[in-house]
Amino acid sequence: MAKSRKSPQDLRSHRWLGVNDLRAFGHRSRLRQMGYDAADWDERPVIGIINTWSDINQCHAHLRDRVEDVKRGILQSGGFPLELPAMSLSEPFVKPSTMLYRNFLAMETEELLRSHPIDGAVLMGGCDKTTPGLLMGAISMDIPAIYVPAGPMLRGHWAGKSLGSGSDVWKYWDEKRAGKITEAQWAQMENGIARSYGTCMTMGTAATMMGIAEAMGMTLPMASSLPAADSQHMRMCASAGRRIVEMVWDDFKPSDILTPVAFENAIAVHMAMGGSTNAIVHVIAMARRAGVALSLEKFDQIGRDVPVLANVRPSGEYLMEDFYYAGGLPAMMNVLGGLLKHDAITVNGKTIGENIKGAEVYNTDVIRTMDNVIYEGGATAVLTGNLAPRGCVIKPSAAEPRLREHRGRAVVFRDYNHMASEIERDDLDVTADDILVLQSAGPKGGPGMPEWGMLPIPKKLVEKGVRDMLRISDGRMSGTSYGACILHVAPESFVGGPLALVQTGDEIEISVKKRLIHLHVSDNELAKRKSAWKPEPPRYQRGYGRMFQEHIGQADDGCDFDFLESGATVPEPEIH
Repeated sequence: MAKSRKSPQDLRSHRWLGVNDLRAFGHRSRLRQMGYDAADWDERPVIGIINTWSDINQCHAHLRDRVEDVKRGILQSGGFPLELPAMSLSEPFVKPSTMLYRNFLAMETEELLRSHPIDGAVLMGGCDKTTPGLLMGAISMDIPAIYVPAGPMLRGHWAGKSLGSGSDVWKYWDEKRAGKITEAQWAQMENGIARSYGTCMTMGTAATMMGIAEAMGMTLPMASSLPAADSQHMRMCASAGRRIVEMVWDDFKPSDILTPVAFENAIAVHMAMGGSTNAIVHVIAMARRAGVALSLEKFDQIGRDVPVLANVRPSGEYLMEDFYYAGGLPAMMNVLGGLLKHDAITVNGKTIGENIKGAEVYNTDVIRTMDNVIYEGGATAVLTGNLAPRGCVIKPSAAEPRLREHRGRAVVFRDYNHMASEIERDDLDVTADDILVLQSAGPKGGPGMPEWGMLPIPKKLVEKGVRDMLRISDGRMSGTSYGACILHVAPESFVGGPLALVQTGDEIEISVKKRLIHLHVSDNELAKRKSAWKPEPPRYQRGYGRMFQEHIGQADDGCDFDFLESGATVPEPEIH
């Protein structure tokens, strides 16, 4: 049943600004203090713009200016824009991990919208954790909201080659370690790899999550593919501003869009993009906020039938700028055809089918056809077994084929510092057939599940030409990373999961085909090791870190806080 359009008296902001009492007098007088007048708010929806710009977030450097485009669109449609800054979460700079603060941003977003006289929200983000953080908060608040992606940066350049952030950093760092890249060449790359504002231009977590936001229906069509430096990005921002005002009058909320079908589309698109493994954690968290039961098994089930179509690094050759010129996400979704649910509704009021109808692919090497795919199916696979009873993930499309079915000897590092102290040693007892195992990299152990999962290849092997080997951890890895990395092992070692019991010399078997990970140690021996295992003290004794440790879920649960994932609706604030 269609909803009736709201009247001005139905707006949330009316309770703050539209009544004739002492408290409303105070609200209005303070707005006047800032230069606003009754014409700004009378019978107009107030639109909160949650902006994650900051001076130390390179992905969002342009959002300081783009917010003016959003405001212009809101004003053009008769809304009253108010910018509300939020935590920025710059992926390269925030330590120990931005994942530690994703839920912080989700809480901040939800409470900014709840505590202020806001009728609708424009969410401005893009750097890895800002997309899920903003959306999680908006889902829980459930007022009309639209997401504005920051967009990828321009492609990098060095010595006549295109450079992709992350992916080529790891690649050429190993070449430097092997003595094949000079310090001068390395410095030239540093100058040429990041040529504009915007997110990583590989299919890293940022590009993946922006694409997922569009696939779920939370952005305008094509918004996720637009390069940050393109003038069309400004026009998209203004369009989003105009659209959110209409969404408020129609009371069109995230709960109307984020149905189980929306998340199924998100998973299918994730697989077709060859997207970041990090997306699994974030999509599960968003789904559960929306009341949709979603498990690791659902990813594996859908992924088996969806080929990788985006020939974008790290699974392919090109970069996001090329993907955009080739037709962008709508074109790729159109190629997927019946693998998507076309009747899913989106923020522009149209269905996915309507939005992608007629979208063309202009370069079939960048966006492949169904008979010329990058990888047949299961760009991300979920493995289970006695080493990961609750599952773990691998990105087979980014791994050397020989390592997708493998059995080898474990070389165990008890934590990141132990690994860093050993990995460059010439006398490290390791071969290319061994399996590197990193413990204490999970949600509680990291803390914050840092991107340590792409363990460096030992220097002695790099010098012999080895560029990939099997690596296992309870941490994550950058979506720009590649290689045979098994991640998100659950439960994590810090809480006594089986990963904590692995010792150097144990044999581990993995099979992508069988979706299996198995530690070849007897149950009796594992029981002995478990009885001797002692938990480490908590990483934090106070503050947000302590709250994180006490309430964070495991990777297969989406790493949300137990008190945020579900529960009764938070009441609207009393206006006193």
